Amino acid sequence: MKDRTEEQSPSVVPATAPQEGEIRARWAWVEPTVWTERMLAALETGIEGGKWFRLIDKVWSPKNLASSLEKVVAKGGSAGVDNQSVRQVKVHKDQTIAKLEQELRAEQYRPQAVKRVWIPKPGSNTEKRPLGVPTLKDRIIQGALLHVIEPIFERDFAPQSYGFRPGKGCKDALRRVEELLKQGYHWVVDADLKSYFDTIPQDRLMQRIREKIADGRVLKLLEAMLQAGVMESAKGWQPTETGTPQGAVVSPLLSNIYLNGLDWQMARKGYQMVRYADDFIVLCRSQEEAQEVLELIKSWVEENGLRLHPTKTRLVDASLAGGFDFLGYHFERGMKWPRKKSMDKLKESIRSKTRRTEGCSMQMICKDLNRTLRGWFEYFKHSKGNVFETVDGYTRGRLRSILRKRLGKKGRGRGDDHHRWPNSYFTTVGLFSLKQAHAVACRSS
Repeated sequence: MKDRTEEQSPSVVPATAPQEGEIRARWAWVEPTVWTERMLAALETGIEGGKWFRLIDKVWSPKNLASSLEKVVAKGGSAGVDNQSVRQVKVHKDQTIAKLEQELRAEQYRPQAVKRVWIPKPGSNTEKRPLGVPTLKDRIIQGALLHVIEPIFERDFAPQSYGFRPGKGCKDALRRVEELLKQGYHWVVDADLKSYFDTIPQDRLMQRIREKIADGRVLKLLEAMLQAGVMESAKGWQPTETGTPQGAVVSPLLSNIYLNGLDWQMARKGYQMVRYADDFIVLCRSQEEAQEVLELIKSWVEENGLRLHPTKTRLVDASLAGGFDFLGYHFERGMKWPRKKSMDKLKESIRSKTRRTEGCSMQMICKDLNRTLRGWFEYFKHSKGNVFETVDGYTRGRLRSILRKRLGKKGRGRGDDHHRWPNSYFTTVGLFSLKQAHAVACRSS
């Protein structure tokens, strides 16, 4: 145990500290109001004992709280259980920051329950999924806390983890998967953690956090966030004894902290794992290796209080028909295209914008559609070519049905409608063509 004096001593910067500016460039994403050159130097070289003390004052720093508030306001979103809106927070931002600082300093801050609402599940007309909405005040404090602790854990995260990490994203993970498939790693362990975010054991999560953070007030703050509970209109307040808070700014980091041990176990044994949050696969050269990996994952998951989905976890030979899904794509026999749920979600979005009773001009309808089509194409533009022609045809069919309705005709666009409103007509009214965009992208690459 460290004595009180040692706890309050600042980290020592080594004599060989990098020149000013170099280290800042390597950590350009960190919150500058929190992380000084001195702290970053200590972060890179490591601190005595491996634990960080005296962090709470950096959480309640008015500059840090103000930075977090600006991000929360810019992102928008609904009000939580206190019904305080983004506009109210923006108008009274100075008072909000002062009050939050005071509450944190006096240890009077108490996170409120997360409001739980149910929204339609993509690709389903009957199923719904829960959505968590913390209060804006809680989002601001979570953001300020994230500014302080994220670099401490990010420093030691494994490279094969891509989800919710600075400078990494879905496309990086997908590129890595494609690289490994081309190198012959076509046996895939397709693992699915059942209700991961809701089942993380909070006591074990806090143990992992205590390995790097020894500030008791920061730990107490994190525990309060985990145990704030949820509020649902029909059921009232419910405790959260496991899992991370739904919709919380800090939850993605906490989920990465808990799975970091699995990441490094795979890396030490030389297995090719690609993980994005709770969605991960391991690519292997043989069925025997894939089976070994699966048994190892099962063991780690059980030891750490989690569960694998019994029917969704499987071994797949991606060189044969069937393939596997990952991050919205379907991979099979050296090709990839949007998985069924991704296509269903796109079609659902197109349908919602092309109702036959739509009264706007065709130009305005196409302008609205283009926002969806362009965004979808940007993510799925590396799919096999016939996907784009299919989506273009589906979209034009929906638009022809609107035009039929305006002529007093019933049913979907068909027959002479293709001559009355040829594909070129939709080009003239400004409809974005995925097929054409794909051709341009192929020429550019």
